[in-house]
Amino acid sequence: MKKLFIPITLIAFAIFSSCDLVEFNNINNNPNQPSDAAAPQLIANAMLSLPGLSSSPNAQYMAQYLAETQYVDASLYPEGGTSFYGWYQGPLVNLKTAEEVATTENQKAVARILKAYIFWNVTDRWGDIPYSEALQGTEEFTPVYDTQESIYEDLFAELKAAADQIDQSGSLSNDIIYEGDMGKWVKFSNSLRLLMALRLSEVNASLAETEFNDALNDGVFTSNEDNFLFQHLADANNQNYWYGQIVDPPIREWWALTVSLVDLMDPYNDPRLPVYGNEVRNGGGYAGLQFGEEDSIGTEDFSLLGSDIYAQDAPVYLVTYAEVLFARAEAAALNWTTEDPATNYNDAIENSIAQWTGDASQATAYLAQPDITFDPGNAVEQISTQRYIHLFMHGYQAWAEWRRTGYPDNLVQPNGNAVPLRQSYTSDEALNNTENYEEAIQRQFGGENSIYGRLWWDQD
Repeated sequence: MKKLFIPITLIAFAIFSSCDLVEFNNINNNPNQPSDAAAPQLIANAMLSLPGLSSSPNAQYMAQYLAETQYVDASLYPEGGTSFYGWYQGPLVNLKTAEEVATTENQKAVARILKAYIFWNVTDRWGDIPYSEALQGTEEFTPVYDTQESIYEDLFAELKAAADQIDQSGSLSNDIIYEGDMGKWVKFSNSLRLLMALRLSEVNASLAETEFNDALNDGVFTSNEDNFLFQHLADANNQNYWYGQIVDPPIREWWALTVSLVDLMDPYNDPRLPVYGNEVRNGGGYAGLQFGEEDSIGTEDFSLLGSDIYAQDAPVYLVTYAEVLFARAEAAALNWTTEDPATNYNDAIENSIAQWTGDASQATAYLAQPDITFDPGNAVEQISTQRYIHLFMHGYQAWAEWRRTGYPDNLVQPNGNAVPLRQSYTSDEALNNTENYEEAIQRQFGGENSIYGRLWWDQD
């Protein structure tokens, strides 16, 4: 019995110890914070980053929407790298993981669509970027830079496949954009393809026309109800970026509308102007501040950023029906479609005014003005200028359209510095991914990582 007692005791001790360990681990597992996130959680987390595609001072400087009233140096287009790491380390890797762990086709499809959308924004800011070998974690620390041309080709295919994958009779939980309306996700995916296609109008018109019509035929936005927007809340945990910059103590009045923007709006009594900016405190009316002005600056004599724009719960408009209509107007003017460019142009302006003011009633009078009424002989300039006005505060998209079309043609060169043509890669890439980094800048820009390197689709 003595010989048998010892091993039984040890076995019993081991059993109770392992039970205690399991119980201990269970106690320390928070059921409300699972260690393995589900696809809807990962997708929702990625959605929280979407305002960053628009909400930053640098984005507005690129499009010359806002001028600095205090720290002007930031808007003088200094050379220097800008990191894209945050997009890869945050929303993109979350979306890739969501696609891998998804339990429904709708989860997979939305993850693919959002991933494509973010990659489109990243490549249009920097040029060639890590894509096919990106998001591999420890398996690949030094991914190659794919050409922008190949990225566009793959994004067209991804968006089409993702839209086809969607079950419109189903839904998506944790959807803070469309509340599980899968039909709107299909329209969003197709609308992205349409806008991406137009971006290629100067570099590959044949491909652009084909992809544009394919997306249009598959079904794009049909009203402002389809707008892809991020709705902030009147809550510090999910508030508008600009509210945090301007209203949270101390109050900062650092941004005024530019002369370039006000000159396109004020002479025509544009009903969107009172939303975009506040009246001048010293005398009323609207006055823009020259972009990059270093001496005659201040806050009393210029129209500061509008109160509606920086409200705590203000939405961020990312892809809109009016933007799609402007694209359709331009495509019709280029004879890619048989649609009427004037009809799409007028509808775009009407829906833009409705989006920004909540009321389209002033659109008729606005459109009746000689310089605003559609002129077939001046179609691309008119459409581009009105699209620029509409895209207010979505500076990176407006900047991309300016690079493609050259309109509006009243942007200035602060201190003689031209508007940049891209954002340059961060110096961290030269250290962390040297071989691929050097190959990318040599292939695109003759070895110079400059903010004036021209992207693939940006034809002089």
